[in-house]
Amino acid sequence: MRLEIKDVHKSFGEKKVLNGISFAADSGKAFGLLGRNGAGKTTTIRILMDVFPADSGEVMLDGQAIDHHKVGIGYLPEERGLYPKKKIIDQLVYFSELKGMKYADAVKAIDYWLERLGMTEHRNKRLDTLSKGNQQKIQLVTALAHDPQIVVLDEPFSGLDPVNAMLLKDVVREEIARGKIVLFSSHQMNYIEEFCDSIAILNSGHVVLSGDLHDIKRNYTRDKLILRSENAGQIQAELGASCTRNGEDELLIRLASPADKQRTMQMLTQKYDIDEIRVFEPSLNDIFVEYAGDQE
Repeated sequence: MRLEIKDVHKSFGEKKVLNGISFAADSGKAFGLLGRNGAGKTTTIRILMDVFPADSGEVMLDGQAIDHHKVGIGYLPEERGLYPKKKIIDQLVYFSELKGMKYADAVKAIDYWLERLGMTEHRNKRLDTLSKGNQQKIQLVTALAHDPQIVVLDEPFSGLDPVNAMLLKDVVREEIARGKIVLFSSHQMNYIEEFCDSIAILNSGHVVLSGDLHDIKRNYTRDKLILRSENAGQIQAELGASCTRNGEDELLIRLASPADKQRTMQMLTQKYDIDEIRVFEPSLNDIFVEYAGDQE
């Protein structure tokens, strides 16, 4: 499957929120939709989910206008939307039935996910008796129980301890391996970098950068090296101003030109005991700050 957002515009009164955004996400991969608060991410997600229509533009699935009656979308919102005083199993069944599942099928799917997430013992409890992290896992069940083709995860790791974060990582990988289209929206760049093959960065309702994350990084000028060595002090003294500390035994070396890369690496490895030397690539956080740092 291929999901395409094509030239989508959206305004609320005088405020233009989306200014012709376009990007594409493929099944069996994770896609990162990034931007600062107010950049247009939530509006984009709501148009995708048919909460409200775009003013113009299209949401396409495999080259056709998406049919929300036939295509399942699972949504894990940043702001949780369950009923704190209601029994967990009752509201999970309710939400599954709203998405077209029969009662028996809903109960079977919910019990599977409760067991998968280690939540079976809480099946008949009220939601407000659970910790924030466990409430997050119950919310995740509502997104996955109806086996959607498209899964939208908005700040999915918020409130999760490291053990539950690892469990959620495993679940996300399973959904990707099953051929789902998985869309991440998060400010936690380490998770986006870990999971996402492609990204789109929104700034003031425009897509300012999109594409394969590996290719985006490769397209940056490759004129810096990262070096780790017990001789870091000696190397820094020799290279002078072109070399700065990046950690106790780690240096960042700025080259006069990318063409100097091989010669410099060869010179250093021949002269010093080097533990690691590689071309510096910007982190996703570096890229995000560059493209989303200024917003009108």
